[in-house]
Amino acid sequence: MASAAPTLWDTLPIPTLDRPFGVQLWPYFSKAFEVVAGYPADDFRFVTGKTPMSTLKETLIFLTIYYSVIFGGREFMRDREPFKMRSLFLVHNFYLTAISGILLALFVEQLLPTVVRHGIFYAICDADGGWTQPLVVLYYLNYLTKYLELLDTVFLFLKKKPLTFLHCYHHGATAFLCYTQLIGSTAVSWVVITLNLTVHVVMYWYYFQSARGIRIWWKEWITRLQIIQFIIDLGFVYFAAYTYFTSTYFRWMPNAGQCAGEEFAAFAGIGTLTSYLVLFISFYFATYKKDHKAPSTRKTLRRMSQAPLPDHHHTVASASATGMKANGVSTRSRKA
Repeated sequence: MASAAPTLWDTLPIPTLDRPFGVQLWPYFSKAFEVVAGYPADDFRFVTGKTPMSTLKETLIFLTIYYSVIFGGREFMRDREPFKMRSLFLVHNFYLTAISGILLALFVEQLLPTVVRHGIFYAICDADGGWTQPLVVLYYLNYLTKYLELLDTVFLFLKKKPLTFLHCYHHGATAFLCYTQLIGSTAVSWVVITLNLTVHVVMYWYYFQSARGIRIWWKEWITRLQIIQFIIDLGFVYFAAYTYFTSTYFRWMPNAGQCAGEEFAAFAGIGTLTSYLVLFISFYFATYKKDHKAPSTRKTLRRMSQAPLPDHHHTVASASATGMKANGVSTRSRKA
């Protein structure tokens, strides 16, 4: 008996639950992955000690190099003219916008069917929901992009822009945070990552347009989105951690079940994301609401988020010239 002819629904790229963008993205991604890695994405396995950048030693060495380069670079640029690098800056922000958008689309394709069919708890706490092989591929690639984002700071010192505490801390801590969640197999990771990718699409697109000389009115909304992101992040992370610890150690307490992940990863996520929320709120009020704050309040907020990292030569020179202690200079952080 002859098979039925394909229907219009089968032939047109109409969005469905399993194909939210109308076409299946994963096969195309897997082929592109194979071109680079030499094997399809479906064959990828994250193995500590074998996969590149999969050990604590590798991560710490890379971050040590990062901080050495940026602080050494600041000293190198001290008596030199700033580089313009407009074209390179445009390329940098464009490819980070594109990478963030592609990863976000792939995450949506993988997660939407799971969330709709099995519920949010299954997606954030069950290993079969939030820690599937395709998701591990995406987690790992997202982790690697954090090292690409470290180039943000390289552009800052080459252009002789101030290196703020918020910027330098956030970049290094995020790379380390992604590493802890990878080796800790935390199923809730996708919540934090997808929200971060969403913000990065907006943020890097803003800086791309800004580098082109286009003025965009919604810059303040980037920081607002980041604050909203961290609030949502912490809601999910605290819930997952509570579920894990109560189901493991305090079974007499009410909980929704068990949650996948390692304890050290839970503490790393809670500590890092909480610090981000405090620092970004401080940055927001010091930057955008400073006209409504008392001088003492603004000074405290600047110390927490905006003040440039200590520059020994500048401080000593200022003190010698004025006979007074040098005050921190208020600047705006490029990267939030």
